[in-house]
Amino acid sequence: MSNTTSTSSGKVPMGQKIAFGLGMLANQMFPAMIGIFTVVLVEKLGFSGLLLGLTYFIPKFYDALFDLIMGYVSDNTKSKWGRRRQYVLAGAIILGISFALMWQLYAENGVTYNFWYFLVISLIFYSGLTIFSIPYVAMGYEMSDDFHERTNIMATSQLIGQLAWVVAPWFWVIMADQTLFPSSEIAVRTLAVYVAIGCAILAAIPAFFIPSKSTLNENYSPIDFKGILGSFGEIKEGLKASIEIKPFRKICIATFLIFNAFQTTAGFSYFIIKYYLFKGNEDGFGLWPTLFGSVGAIITTIAVIPVVARISRIMGKKKAFLISQGISVVGYILLYLLFVPGKPYLFLFALPFFSFGIGSLFTLMMSMTSDVIDIDELNTGKRREGSLGAIYWWMVKFGTAVAGLLSGLILSLVAFQSNAATQTDDTMFWLRIFFVGIPILGTLSAIWIMKDYDVDEAKAREVRALLEKRKEKPKIQSSAYLSGKLSSLLKNNSLNTIKGTDFSTVSETEIKEQYQEILNNGLHGVCFSPYTDGQQIGDVLSFDQIKRRLDIIAPHTQWIRSFSCTEGNELIPEIARQKGLKTIVGAWISDDKDRNEREIQSLIKLAKAGLVDMAAVGNEVLHRNEISEQELISYIKRVKQALPNISVSYVDAYYQFLDRPNLVSNCDVLLVNFYPFWEGANNDYAASYLQNMMEVTQSVANGKKIIISETGWPSRGETVDQAVPSEMNAVKYFVASHEWAKNNNVELFYFSSFDESWKANQEGTVGTAWGIWDKNEKLKFELKLN
Repeated sequence: MSNTTSTSSGKVPMGQKIAFGLGMLANQMFPAMIGIFTVVLVEKLGFSGLLLGLTYFIPKFYDALFDLIMGYVSDNTKSKWGRRRQYVLAGAIILGISFALMWQLYAENGVTYNFWYFLVISLIFYSGLTIFSIPYVAMGYEMSDDFHERTNIMATSQLIGQLAWVVAPWFWVIMADQTLFPSSEIAVRTLAVYVAIGCAILAAIPAFFIPSKSTLNENYSPIDFKGILGSFGEIKEGLKASIEIKPFRKICIATFLIFNAFQTTAGFSYFIIKYYLFKGNEDGFGLWPTLFGSVGAIITTIAVIPVVARISRIMGKKKAFLISQGISVVGYILLYLLFVPGKPYLFLFALPFFSFGIGSLFTLMMSMTSDVIDIDELNTGKRREGSLGAIYWWMVKFGTAVAGLLSGLILSLVAFQSNAATQTDDTMFWLRIFFVGIPILGTLSAIWIMKDYDVDEAKAREVRALLEKRKEKPKIQSSAYLSGKLSSLLKNNSLNTIKGTDFSTVSETEIKEQYQEILNNGLHGVCFSPYTDGQQIGDVLSFDQIKRRLDIIAPHTQWIRSFSCTEGNELIPEIARQKGLKTIVGAWISDDKDRNEREIQSLIKLAKAGLVDMAAVGNEVLHRNEISEQELISYIKRVKQALPNISVSYVDAYYQFLDRPNLVSNCDVLLVNFYPFWEGANNDYAASYLQNMMEVTQSVANGKKIIISETGWPSRGETVDQAVPSEMNAVKYFVASHEWAKNNNVELFYFSSFDESWKANQEGTVGTAWGIWDKNEKLKFELKLN
């Protein structure tokens, strides 16, 4: 397999479009031929209706479940061949072998044996179909990010794929020709081998001719056995996140309505032609059912798909959909009027209108799904072509299953008699009513659903621009943000006022005495900084260094807050508990999904061991722009579900919560960072900044408790506007912030316990000087008594 990297944007070479289309031909030919060959199970092998239903529903049920898992596996595959092609090739091979074997049935083996044989091989076949089709469809979604080129890709694939429905009906004629085969049973056994070989070759073509880039260095979730078992929560959240995307929900519902309605009555055309047009007379009946399917497919191939693609380019995908489905409603009405006994050729005039329904459906809906995948990436930070494709095609398969049930119910309702020479006029009247009425009702319902679909070309391009901007935006590595943020949010100029103690009237000695008194009386909480001088993030922490540092701060605080649950940080809660400290334990969340998994699992384990009083899922990850809000919420929900008796939240700057009602609603309490220093505040007005930050946060908190998870002032380093780092300013802020918190009954975690030298790379000198104790674990502002 070639591993040439292809661009995911702009025009796609016609050769690649054709290669993708040949895969679609195989994808549609296999189910088309199953529909043709299945008659042998009843007519020649004696399957009852119950057995036939079981051979249909059991594999479909299994297939639907496997689709979701395969979507996850495909989306997270690390390989030099990319995420899709190896599965497409493997699936093609499995499909070819299993399809040929599936139809090697002999009447003399008995019904029971044939049923179990067919069912078991069917499960293997549908496994191959899922292994092939889910990555294959996802491959099409990611071939281009151009709004119109996506439609061209899908139009080409559907045009080629429609050939399956042109060719398949003619197998009725071949199977019935006794000059070729003594019986249809023998015909199926032989033809299945040729179909399997041909379709397997077609299915494998995309794996060889559609290039993709290596994903060896991508940060994907693990797909080993343990990872797959642990993926069900992610799949569940992915399903929920996908369904919450309104445009995608509309696409799925509209597809279900149209395709389900069509499939419910599609088989009725055979009976209407035989019993209404020909009154059950086999003479002259001949090719007309075949022509109904074949001519309709030819019209779809040469006319409908190109016309729909043209309308889409000129008027947009939604209008193309509405127009096409409106034309199909006209076609269904014409079919009712033009089924005239003795004049079978008349119904051919209705087929050009009728064909616009299904002919346009997948061309447009698959293109629309590509647009929605971009929206999903914007929301979740993930490219999930496989997962969303699996959800979409699960709706199609579910529609097919429902259609099978409804078809049988309708035939019973209209008193249709199997194997009868004729049917009553009343039966055929109602069969014709259902034949056009159900598709019209489903189509009109889908039109109503899609009337306010809002992903047009402008929005699609806007989403793409945002995604590109996100990729180009450098990551923020520190807690610093642009100064003046709070000022820009306030409508009044109430910031530069003194609240609490006016330090201009107090001596430095008195301020230091207040500092010493607050520290000795004990703080509510301290952010624990475990890294010693010379260590870097990622170094494994030792038990001894954690214990030594906790020994120092334990007499001065009730709570500590940690930031990670791996690389030795998982030792912090246990040692803290031994010293009588309560804990906010943080799971470090970033764009490293493998590490995220380890952090989440470790946090849950620590909590279940009774070592966590409050869980913090993520610290400033939105500020760093590493994952999306939706992806973060999925992690929070996962931890909340695992730890129903522990408060679970997320830590970030106050302004990150202001326009995120979903984030607020999913946090049990709000853990919010208040930094007057990064605002550029004059130290004298720091308490005023704290007060205003609290009021701004309270306006969106919906009554939830707000805890200050970080606040502090550096003792040296670079200035930020009017915020000056100095030892005295650090002491003054320590006193002012704790006095304000006490007076306002606010729980506060001071940042930080110790100076940490590793932060110099991110924030400069100022980043290394936030500790109450210095890097050598000595109290920085100890009052010197004479």
